[in-house]
Amino acid sequence: MIDLHEIVDKMNPNQKINYDTVLQKMMQSWQQQKQRPKILMHSCCAPCSTYTLEYLTQYADVTIYYANSNIHPRAEYQRREYVQRKFIHDFNEKTGNTVTFIAAPYKPQEYFEKVRGLEHEKEGGARCKVCFDYRLETVAQKAVELNFDYFGSTLTISPHKNSQVINSVGIDVQNIYTTQYLPSDFKKNGGYARSVEMCHEYDVYRQCYCGCIFAAKAQGVNMSQIRQDALKFLENKDTKHDFPEIRWNI
Repeated sequence: MIDLHEIVDKMNPNQKINYDTVLQKMMQSWQQQKQRPKILMHSCCAPCSTYTLEYLTQYADVTIYYANSNIHPRAEYQRREYVQRKFIHDFNEKTGNTVTFIAAPYKPQEYFEKVRGLEHEKEGGARCKVCFDYRLETVAQKAVELNFDYFGSTLTISPHKNSQVINSVGIDVQNIYTTQYLPSDFKKNGGYARSVEMCHEYDVYRQCYCGCIFAAKAQGVNMSQIRQDALKFLENKDTKHDFPEIRWNI
């Protein structure tokens, strides 16, 4: 497998790194070496996974890891997980891919402990960086446990997220674990626009806030309404047993 340092360390240290270019070089190397790596891809929600999966599955076998204890309230977390699983099911059915899915345990108190003291930080600030680190470390740990070649995140598809920060956090996490980080900037090359198109094609729910209660409150989101809507959505859905064919057998 390709260590991103083999590419990044040769680049001009005075220039901002184009992580999309780095990923493309890695993919070219996979093709030249006739490799099809296994990637454990963190996903915060189905919309962020749309184009990401369409793109990556051309070159690799991908498993989505839904690890997002930052999402509040619990009912909204469950709704996003269900929508994520349904999208993978529908995507596989339409494209012939075999993307699989793993859900991490929901531990909101663990998230609150991580960001203690940063509750009033602005969106995109220090709290978000800690949240990225918390989730990417969780993914790296699982990637090592299950012997994946790479771990990464769909977060870079969002125009509201700083890809430079996300990738720097991913690289820092790689330096701790015996697995490789997959750099990315999925919003590039029309990736974000394509994700919006795919949400319409697959009828995917697009949430109005990133997930954490702090960002939601800053945006004036009606959390009571969010919870009611999520609970209504979940009615008559078997959240544990629907789409069994996409589950990763651990």
